[in-house]
Formats: sequence, C-alpha cells, structure tokens
Amino acid sequence: MVVLAWDVLLAAGAVFFLGAISPGPSLMVVLRNTMLGGRKQGVMCALGHGLGFGVYAGAAVFGLIVLLEEAPSVFLTLQLIGCVLLVWYGWSMWTSPADLTQEQHEASTRQGFSEGFAIAFFNPKIALFLVAVLAQVLKADMTFASKLAVGTLGMAIDATWYVVVALALTGTQMLEKLKEHGQTIHRITAIVLWGFALSVLIGL
Repeated sequence: MVVLAWDVLLAAGAVFFLGAISPGPSLMVVLRNTMLGGRKQGVMCALGHGLGFGVYAGAAVFGLIVLLEEAPSVFLTLQLIGCVLLVWYGWSMWTSPADLTQEQHEASTRQGFSEGFAIAFFNPKIALFLVAVLAQVLKADMTFASKLAVGTLGMAIDATWYVVVALALTGTQMLEKLKEHGQTIHRITAIVLWGFALSVLIGL
C-alpha cells in the first residue's frame, strides 16, 4: 500500500501555485511565445517550463540541499550558466523582428519548448526558492512515493498554470493587441531578463 504525506503535499502544492502565478521572466517568455507562434507554441513553451520546473522540484526533494551544502561550486556554475543564458535570450528578443511569417510560426514549436525549459532549468532563483521553502515542509521520514509525488506535483501545477495562460490568450483581442506592439513586448522582455540576470550576479 502506498502511503503519501498528504500534509506535505498540501503545503508544497500551495507553495508551487503561489510561485507559478507570481509574474516574472517565465511569464514573459510564455506570453512572448504565445504572441509569436499562437496557441501551439505557447502551450509547448508552457510544457517545457513545467518540465524544467519539475526537474528542480525533484532535485530539491531528493538532494539539492545536499548539493548546496557539499558542492557549492557546482551550484555557482549553474547560476553563471543561467546568467549567460538570460543575457543571450534578452539579446535575441531585443533584435527579433516585430512580425514573423506563418512558416516561421509553424517551425517554432520546438523553439517554444526549449525556451520554456531553459528559462526554468537555468533559473537559479527557482532552485533557491524551492530549497528555502521545501526545507520547511519536507520530513526526514517521508517515503519514496511521497517524495516523488511532491516533485510531480510541482511540475503539474507549473505546467498547468502556463498552459492556461497560453490558451486563455489565444484568439483573444488581447493577443492581437500584443501582436500590434510586438517589438515593444520583445524589448520589455529583454530588459526584464537582463535585469533578472543582473540581480542574480549581484546576489552571488
């Protein structure tokens, strides 16, 4: 019989939901991909982000705390890679055209998924957030099933939220207005990502 720590799951689920709905670079990237490639690219970006978040959630539950304590240089390397990636994404958004052709839209679902995954996986603040919060709710005697359930729950909540965001915007007037101001959205996103990278570097 599988025994789950329901109190831990409820507490972790609340944390995951609050973290997902908080506006930040992840939301900007999902919005941008939805604006450029429509529903399909936006959903793929959301699923990629959910997978990246799920990797961190699982790592936090199964041993990220040990990594931070025993191998801080490895975590520092991950932070630096994340900063470089944020700067690169910011530059690509700053220099991207306001409009894309239909052929580019159809070919960009893989890009949407990879951007969503990368913005989550190389975001050190997600790791720090998960470690800081989950350390307060996890229990030493939790079963393997409970640990796996916490990690899976984090991935499911994150992906579901951003899929809802992408689907809610598709075909609406709001999305059309965003398309009309595409270059402005790109540059605002670039500035947000650069500012985020700078805040991480300052905090190192």
